[in-house]
Amino acid sequence: MSLYRGMDKAAIDAAYNNSGAIGGAEARDRIIAEYTARTKALDAKATPKRDLAYGKAPRQRLDFYAAGPSGAPTLAFIHGGYWRSTDKENWGFVAGGPLAHGINVANIEYTLAPANRIDGIIAEVKQALAWLRANLAALGGDPDRLYVSGHSAGGHLTAMVVGEKGVKGALPISGVFDMAPMRLCSMNADFRLDEDEAKRTSPMLHLPAKAPPQIVAVGGGELPEFIRQSRDYAAAWIGSGLKGRLLEIGTYNHFNVLDELADPDGEIAVAARDLVAGKV
Repeated sequence: MSLYRGMDKAAIDAAYNNSGAIGGAEARDRIIAEYTARTKALDAKATPKRDLAYGKAPRQRLDFYAAGPSGAPTLAFIHGGYWRSTDKENWGFVAGGPLAHGINVANIEYTLAPANRIDGIIAEVKQALAWLRANLAALGGDPDRLYVSGHSAGGHLTAMVVGEKGVKGALPISGVFDMAPMRLCSMNADFRLDEDEAKRTSPMLHLPAKAPPQIVAVGGGELPEFIRQSRDYAAAWIGSGLKGRLLEIGTYNHFNVLDELADPDGEIAVAARDLVAGKV
């Protein structure tokens, strides 16, 4: 029985199984462990301000990496993990690229599913951005130059908050922009999406009349559904008259595409630099 774009539930599960595409859960866990080690190495040099609380819940916290000069722009980064796994400590390594371009990085954590619904996670990210706007000056950043990026689930969350007050641009990476397949896949046992929430939390269905620029990035070697979702969302964004572009990168998969943000010369790090400079 077809549920979404000619796919039944098993086909949807396979179409969004990023771990399966790289060899399974063990391969994914090795990559996450490597990312964690890279984060520890960067932290030893960059000495971020750790575990700044933007709310009262245990996971409502962020790490702030200062680029150096006072008044620098800030890129808020939202981690992935299908809204239900990983911590900010796994992903801080991505700050390396933006820092080299004089961009502060705020690495945001949030309460995971199933303890939190998708609506609640979006609300927490908005809360984190509001906290940043109020505290950037004290942290040495420019509160008028706040940008948002995120990977996978974080890419979806980025697109959901691009219209928030004070956000000057967005860079979603490998995101999900139509949540319908998330409601129909096995992972929904954790998400608990109903039809209304799936529609309400789909960036594709809520393109704003006015918004800052957005660069939609995806690896050219990712699962076809992730490439299609990014292409469709970027096309809809641009087609509605909003400023932005699609950045489809080489043969990178869903995981190693982040190397292009962590590397100062990587295409996503350069895109972040261009976004902050207004070159979209």
